[in-house]
Amino acid sequence: MKIYVTRRIPEKGLDMIREKFGEVDMNPDNRVLLHEELIENVKGADAVLCQLTDKIDADVMDSAGPSCKIFSNYAVGVNNIDFDAANERKIMIGNTPGVLTDATSTLAISLMFSVARRIVEADRFMRGENFEGWDPMLLLGNKVSGQTLGIIGAGRIGEDIAIKMHKGFGMNVLYTDLNGNEFLEDKTGAKKVDMDTLCKESDYISVNVNYYPETHHLINEERLSLMKENAIIVNTARGPVVDEEALVKALQQKWIFGAGLDVFENEPKMKPGLKDLDNVVIVPHIGSATFEARTKMSEMAAQNLIDALEGRLPEFLVNKEVFNVK
Repeated sequence: MKIYVTRRIPEKGLDMIREKFGEVDMNPDNRVLLHEELIENVKGADAVLCQLTDKIDADVMDSAGPSCKIFSNYAVGVNNIDFDAANERKIMIGNTPGVLTDATSTLAISLMFSVARRIVEADRFMRGENFEGWDPMLLLGNKVSGQTLGIIGAGRIGEDIAIKMHKGFGMNVLYTDLNGNEFLEDKTGAKKVDMDTLCKESDYISVNVNYYPETHHLINEERLSLMKENAIIVNTARGPVVDEEALVKALQQKWIFGAGLDVFENEPKMKPGLKDLDNVVIVPHIGSATFEARTKMSEMAAQNLIDALEGRLPEFLVNKEVFNVK
């Protein structure tokens, strides 16, 4: 049984696989594999535990060959995987939903506060030994309590952000979503509005939608221009949902107060000018980076893989239509 792990994950999940099948074949380097390396390394694999940063296309699947049962993605999102190719080859695709909700929502909230109160800027100010004493006009920031929060995408994470900020800080909630969210409305008094209204009326905006062709540059120059001068936008979803070049322009020209970004349009690269701005807080895709969340993800990804190899329906199987199809 060949099981290939494209990058090291917390030991709990690896130990689960080793207990069942012995040693795993794993990328020893702490880096994303080049596509040609990935193709070479998965040759003959019965199962692959992969990352969101791995492009799993027909070439990778064909290299794994007909014995491959599953690509178990160590992520909630699966837009790195060619589902048409997987279904055609009757390969199962697993993911790790639900477990990231608290970690990612907490990071989004942390970014809101960091931008609003200029925490990173203030930290740099202190480290540069620029502080000469209390100043009534030094590093003035924005109020959070009682302001209006706009949630773009009211799924698990967007819902959790809204409930925490409404209950904890009395924020009024607007949201956009393909569907209504009665639970969110009941818990927070949230109002479902169209995208332009949300952009115009929100003081804080949190982007929480999945990335599809339809959500590419959902936040563009036109929508950034609708936002308030005091608005803060946070993106912990997927980079290409926000037109990063337009965002740099909006921040440079002070159309909005600031932004907090955990994801980027062309990761790991950033658009020119972004890192030079004081009114943006940028972190390296750490939305799920708590010990608890990442360990649970490793368990879920490992269990999906184990179930597939032992002939059971994985609990978190995205393409259930291929299960037991000959």
